[in-house]
Amino acid sequence: MREYTTAYSTILAARGFHHVYIDAFAGAGLNISRWSGDFVQGSPLNALQVVPPFEEFFFIDLDSGKANLLRSLVGPRSDVQIYEGDANEILLKEVFPKVRYQDYRRGLCLLDPYGLHLRWEVVKLAGQLRTIDMFLNFPIMDMNRNSLWRNPERVDESDRQRMNAFWGGESWRQAAYRLERTLFGDEEVKQENLAVVNAYCDRLRSVADFGNVATPLPMRNKRGAVVYYLLFAAQKQVAENIVESIFTKYQTRGLA
Repeated sequence: MREYTTAYSTILAARGFHHVYIDAFAGAGLNISRWSGDFVQGSPLNALQVVPPFEEFFFIDLDSGKANLLRSLVGPRSDVQIYEGDANEILLKEVFPKVRYQDYRRGLCLLDPYGLHLRWEVVKLAGQLRTIDMFLNFPIMDMNRNSLWRNPERVDESDRQRMNAFWGGESWRQAAYRLERTLFGDEEVKQENLAVVNAYCDRLRSVADFGNVATPLPMRNKRGAVVYYLLFAAQKQVAENIVESIFTKYQTRGLA
């Protein structure tokens, strides 16, 4: 994120665009490193240190305690707006309308939802605006725990609806399961994680109208298990090329 954010701001500033940074699930501004256990700066504070700087910053979090801590860390800055509330509603109604193509505005948006708390219409609008470069943490572990069970008929209806809202419909079932004939008749057999991730990337292109989508980057925990996939989508090929070169360096991180 730091590498691309710097490259993005350098290019957009040189071209005279009013470019903004958007963090929809910003948190408190500090994280605990999975590798060292130490406190490290989160994406909001890292973004504030980018040179050349963004014109504006929009940080959103549902938790008022986290939002208040972030305010204390940021301090009094007129170029920073911190929102408390549902990121889906705030993005759709407050933030994205400020990044219109005809106003020569562009935005870099980070979507790091707490599980399946992101709605498809947010992602779709980000693509259709044609002004947004987007990083999305695709929560595959949360999906497997709550929605993508080996027996899909046993999934709770509320979790099925959350998956529908995240995906923008029920086509995730065609991606996650394949109908196979067994001794007991036709059964839905669960597919590997990448089948689901790649199907979502196809939706970013064909439904959300993003021109370019990078190869998903697996993000692993200390045991090497994939927790989520980092996705990137943009309108320009140069943006995808930059991200692909960055992702390549981290493809095997977390593996023994």
